[in-house]
Amino acid sequence: MSAPSASHPAHHAPAVWFLKGVRAGLSVPAIVLFASYLGFGAVLQSVGFPLGAGLASTLLVWALPAQLILIGGIAAGTALPALALAVALSSMRLLPMVVSVAPYLRGPRRSLFWELVCAHYVAMTVWLESLRLLPHLPGEARLPFTLGLGNMLIAVSMCGTVAGFLVAGELPTPLAAGLLLLTPLSFTVLMVRNAVVPTDWLALAAGFLLMPATLGLDGGLDLMIAGIGGGSFAYLAGRLLERRRRGRP
Repeated sequence: MSAPSASHPAHHAPAVWFLKGVRAGLSVPAIVLFASYLGFGAVLQSVGFPLGAGLASTLLVWALPAQLILIGGIAAGTALPALALAVALSSMRLLPMVVSVAPYLRGPRRSLFWELVCAHYVAMTVWLESLRLLPHLPGEARLPFTLGLGNMLIAVSMCGTVAGFLVAGELPTPLAAGLLLLTPLSFTVLMVRNAVVPTDWLALAAGFLLMPATLGLDGGLDLMIAGIGGGSFAYLAGRLLERRRRGRP
């Protein structure tokens, strides 16, 4: 979907920008999220996890890897403190995403409360779509737009969870696992589409190269280390390339 038009922003009330965010949420990433959470709902049914609790995890956790760690850990009888630590470590990978999106949410009239609410929505899909769409919006539009986008994507994911739970008996296990795989594949495509400067491509390459070395780590540390390590390497390499291009020592 193309970036929303920012023409005549003074005539757009926050409710209008919220609806524009809702409309932006009805896009290809929403279809991928629905299919992925279809698989998640099937997983809930297969392990005997209550649908209501699964929906609460979609609403409150809003990160599929952390949700799978949570559901799998509870089904396996893992001690709750250890499970809470594993979910927290898995979710730490979202912190750099929140930090990178936060500056775009600061409009002319700041609202710390609503900025914190928007931070909850910043998982991979909202992060990628925010970096693509928010720079084209006026400052006062970004908070309501992000709220509309985030609420729509969570609503789509919850619908997918319900649908997957209800059709679990008709959904083969390999297909459910394949649907879950759609999410990382979609994120990869979106990141490639959003890559503009050499640092973006370096970060993608470094993450792919680091990932095999971190696959044995538990609690989502593989994603965190590959992401932070690859991103840090790309940033430093990008700075060096920029200095050389400008003829600096």
